[in-house]
Amino acid sequence: MKLSRLNPFKGLPNAKEVWAWGMYDLANQSFTLLIITLLFPIYFKNVIAPANGDALWATAGSGSLALVVLLSPFVGAAADSYGIKKRLLIITGVICCVLTCLMALLGANDTALAIGLFVAANVSYQLGENILAGFLPEVSTPRNIGRVSATGWAMGYIGALLLILLTLVGMLVIGWKDESQWAPYFLLAGVWFALGMIAPWKILKEVRPTTKAQGTLVANTIGRLTETVRQASRYRHLSRFLLAFFIYGLGVQTIIYFAGIIARDFGLQDAQLMVFTLQLTVMAGAAAIVTGIYQERVGAKATLIFYLLLWIVTALGLLALTLIPAGQRTDNQWAFWVVGNGVGLGLGGIGTASRSMVGRFAPRHKTAEFFGLWGMTYKSAGVVGVLSFGVVKSWLGDPASMVLLGSFFVIGLVLLLRVNETSGVRAARRAERDAARTQAP
Repeated sequence: MKLSRLNPFKGLPNAKEVWAWGMYDLANQSFTLLIITLLFPIYFKNVIAPANGDALWATAGSGSLALVVLLSPFVGAAADSYGIKKRLLIITGVICCVLTCLMALLGANDTALAIGLFVAANVSYQLGENILAGFLPEVSTPRNIGRVSATGWAMGYIGALLLILLTLVGMLVIGWKDESQWAPYFLLAGVWFALGMIAPWKILKEVRPTTKAQGTLVANTIGRLTETVRQASRYRHLSRFLLAFFIYGLGVQTIIYFAGIIARDFGLQDAQLMVFTLQLTVMAGAAAIVTGIYQERVGAKATLIFYLLLWIVTALGLLALTLIPAGQRTDNQWAFWVVGNGVGLGLGGIGTASRSMVGRFAPRHKTAEFFGLWGMTYKSAGVVGVLSFGVVKSWLGDPASMVLLGSFFVIGLVLLLRVNETSGVRAARRAERDAARTQAP
């Protein structure tokens, strides 16, 4: 492979804009990694609410995702109707940054305030993530949409990699190792996010609607959503894909929320846990980059099939490891590190391929609306998947939970086989032509 091919921006007509778009992915990784996945959940449980932290954290996470599910289609449709995607992207990002920085002031017994800050910050972050995805068809073409999607995904993992290294420096060099000393990392997360938003704020462009929206914001938004539902048969392959995406998204979201817990079950602690996360991040970033290079050749559907098969094999590997008695798992950590490579590759590849598929199926005049539906689907998967996995893990044990995890990917694969990528793309192009004829003077 020529080294020049590893430059994701080489040959793009709008390389600067694609870079600015990807910078938002790099920036918001600070919230994903430090607040959602690794540090803040442990800080909340052990420092803020040690008595019943698990239940309260689960409630805060599920409740915030449920709010996002309700708001996503309205925010997406409004962004398209009024041409305010960029404005909403920056506003939601700024809100998340400010609230994340305020988390650094939280201490023992600040339970209600902590829940309020996290819920508001997570809703802002998740909505912004949906809006960012709505820019994908605008910063790409039908020929390079997979490559551009993978570029943004890879930049996100580069951000995660840098943040992990900074966190390790804080733990091993400065000495911020104990949970009670983690407040500076939350400030880091907010400042990192804010600095990363400067490029998209300055450079990112937005395609304005050709016709002015009529009526109030609420009425116009509901009208657009009603139209989308009425024309569901026109986008039937998008509907089929979203169903498949919801099912295998149950598994992806479960891994995101439980990776740290599963790693701790195998004896990984503190810096060792961060190194394991570093491994996952490197593998995920590599998968995103390779996917960007080859996805256009084989298609988004074929790429997704490959990664779903990889996820199934990984789930089977985790199942085999959970059959090892708990007292002997520490002696078999090497096997967990090996299986962890499958988790990293699966996270990096399936995310960019899924986002690319939605971009292919979305008419350009409905990008934010359709990506709002995509985000709503993914967040719904988070609510259902994480809860069901946690219940099964608690009541029936680790092996049963891994069987459930694997079933998410198996069923998702079966449903994906019903999706016709070519027909879905043709439907989107027809919708664009119809919209152009309607708006022509």
